[in-house]
Amino acid sequence: MQTILIFLLFAVALGYLGRRAYRSITAKQAGCGKGCGCATDKAQSFSKT
Repeated sequence: MQTILIFLLFAVALGYLGRRAYRSITAKQAGCGKGCGCATDKAQSFSKT
């Protein structure tokens, strides 16, 4: 039972790290990269005025 739990925990951690690595490699948005939308907000505000 303990081996299964350790394997599941390891698989979840590996999936999390893989997802983070994939998202950092394939990032296509401009800005600081923290997901706050700082560059997209400025571009939208300039185009409205």
